[in-house]
Amino acid sequence: MSTPQATTCYRHPDRETYVRCTRCERPICGDCMRSAAVGHQCVECVAAGARTIREKRTPFGGRERSGAPVVTIALIVVNVLAFIAELTVPDVQKQFTLWPPAVADGQYYRLVTSAFLHYGAPHLLLNMWALYVVGAPLERWLGRLRFTALYAVSGLGGSVLVYLLSPLNTATAGASGAVFGLFAALFVAAKRLTLDVRGVVAVIVINLVFTFVVPAVSAHAISWQAHVGGLIAGGLLAAAYVYAPRQHRDAIQAVATAAALTLFAVLVWWRTGELLAQFG
Repeated sequence: MSTPQATTCYRHPDRETYVRCTRCERPICGDCMRSAAVGHQCVECVAAGARTIREKRTPFGGRERSGAPVVTIALIVVNVLAFIAELTVPDVQKQFTLWPPAVADGQYYRLVTSAFLHYGAPHLLLNMWALYVVGAPLERWLGRLRFTALYAVSGLGGSVLVYLLSPLNTATAGASGAVFGLFAALFVAAKRLTLDVRGVVAVIVINLVFTFVVPAVSAHAISWQAHVGGLIAGGLLAAAYVYAPRQHRDAIQAVATAAALTLFAVLVWWRTGELLAQFG
């Protein structure tokens, strides 16, 4: 019986070895040896194999992550910090709520900042509770990047409809537009996953009734434009996200997001021109 011929490690020429990598068959010493499903592999083959392992994805193409819903929590923190600023810094509401004449004057940032301000603690608490309840499953299904885009487009959708249709003497604030967009997105995504959506439908209907009935029977003002705008924007973008064919999913989702933002920009440009033509 012959004895295997010793050779030297391909990375350490001064070390003799009888072991070879089961993938590339290069000789490897004990320091370069990595256990594999069958035999041992060299460090380069192990690294190459790790790069080829497909990353786990969410049902709709996002990167799958474990742990807390980081984006949802971060959005809640930003809203809370903005509310603290409202209480402690003079004129925050005056400078950052959505007031159409100011937007027409070039203060377009109000379309974004208004979605992080709230008129009182109950307003904030209701929106943040809804954001956490609805945002956590959506972030898990969509992934962080897509969920962030969905939230942004929903919030902007609400702001743009406010800019288009609300009275000019009304200042609007709140995350309700974004939250309504998440309501719609939860319905669309759950439907795609063949889950029971009756609870989501009930929540949407109750909130829409609340949106239109409360201002009619009380002095409490609610921006139906923000709610409806967010609902439509979030629902449509979510549909593009969850029904995109797998082979072209990333491209379709990116194009849908860009198309929504482009549409918003065009509508804001048109409304600004209309207001400037009326009032100079």
